[in-house]
Parts: sequence; C-alpha cells; structure tokens
Amino acid sequence: MSTDSFRSGQTAHTGLEGMNRRHFLVGAAAVASLAASGAAVGAAGPVHDHASHAPQRPALLAAVNDCVAKGQSCIAHCLVTFKEGDISLADCAAKVHEMDAVCKAFSYLLAANSTYVLDYASICTEVCQDCEDECRKHDQHIECKACADACAEVIAQIKKAFA
Repeated sequence: MSTDSFRSGQTAHTGLEGMNRRHFLVGAAAVASLAASGAAVGAAGPVHDHASHAPQRPALLAAVNDCVAKGQSCIAHCLVTFKEGDISLADCAAKVHEMDAVCKAFSYLLAANSTYVLDYASICTEVCQDCEDECRKHDQHIECKACADACAEVIAQIKKAFA
C-alpha cells in the first residue's frame, strides 16, 4: 500500500492493516459455523473407545523403554572412553548398540499391540542376554551395570508376560 493511499484513509484488503470490523465478523462467523458443523458431525458419529489402543503389556513396554535409555547412557560412556584412547569397552558398545536397535523395534511393536510381539520377544530375549553378559564384564562402570540390570529386567518381564 502506498503512503498516499494510507493518508487518504483507503485500506488495502491484504494483511491485517486492511482488515476492518466487517471482515473480522464475517471471518469469525465462518469459523464458528465450521466448528459447530464439525461438533455436530462428531456428535452424530459412532462412539470410539480409545481404551483398546493402550499397550497390552505396559510393564514389559516400560522395561524395554528403560533398557533403551540405560543402553544409550552406556554407549555414551563407551564413546567417552574411546575418545580417551581406551577401547576396552568396544565389545560392550557393539552389544549395546545391537540391543538398542532391537529394543526400539520391540518397543514399537509392543506399543502398537502388534501380532509379531510374541515372535519378536524371543529375539529381544537373546539380544538382551548377550548385552547383559557383555555389560556384566564391565559392571565397575555405573552405566554398564545399569544397562546390564535393565537387560535382565527386560528378560524377566518377557518371561512373565509370555509364561
């Protein structure tokens, strides 16, 4: 909009400076109308129960997610030791890295109540056992011990869930 138009009182119909009371009321009425029609459609539609969407094995899901978090801390610790020139945790980092990938996938399947949960549980058990065994070799490191304990809890929860 030019300065001359602005001085003469003319308003452009683009942007907020051009919006007058009438435009605002028409827009607000349109929004209210759409909101009301959406509410009416929703009220007339079928009732949908979201309770069935909850994970069927919440304790197992929590253990798996905790294991992922503890594993990430363990890997971060391993990387710090690598930067310091100590590669004694290389096998630990490799096993934790595998566990992280498997547990993340298992977590997704659990959260989605997938039909593949039972099949995947055996893979997760095996990978968590390997990770636990390797981390126990380094349990003088807080992060390795926490990861090993978390893996053991996942295994225990899998056994409990599928006993």
